[in-house]
Amino acid sequence: MASTQFGDANCLSDDAFDIVQLAVARTHPDAVLPQYGRAGDAGLDLCSVESLTLNPLQRTLIPTGIRLAIPEGFAGFILPRSGHALKRGLTLVNAPGLIDSNYRGEIGIIAYNSDPETSIEIVAGERIAQLVIQAVPTVQIIECDEADLDDTVRGQAGFGSSGS
Repeated sequence: MASTQFGDANCLSDDAFDIVQLAVARTHPDAVLPQYGRAGDAGLDLCSVESLTLNPLQRTLIPTGIRLAIPEGFAGFILPRSGHALKRGLTLVNAPGLIDSNYRGEIGIIAYNSDPETSIEIVAGERIAQLVIQAVPTVQIIECDEADLDDTVRGQAGFGSSGS
């Protein structure tokens, strides 16, 4: 792995990671392929393939017109776009949406208009969400007794236990 010095920090450079190839098929002729907005972005933009109106407090499935072949050992995570969430109230119901590597159907975005008064107009080709591809290990479950779980400083403290 290559490393780079930044002040006192030792950071990995971008050549430390392999490029993951993602096969994408259009199911609609007007579908926009996922793409990065800028160099260094973690999320690929996902676009709506149709125009629609999302009424106040309404949720709907927005089609993208694409299918993916995520490589085994990886998963796709669909996340909201922060600008849409802040400016328009557009978010995702199940964020992050998980796409398993063995799923081959059309990618749909479960969108929600969180604004109680204003409708959101989505136009075909508009960027509506982000797709992040991440490595995910296969986990081997090992059943044990509760006493065999190691102790931590946090222990069983949860749901707000770190303060407000």
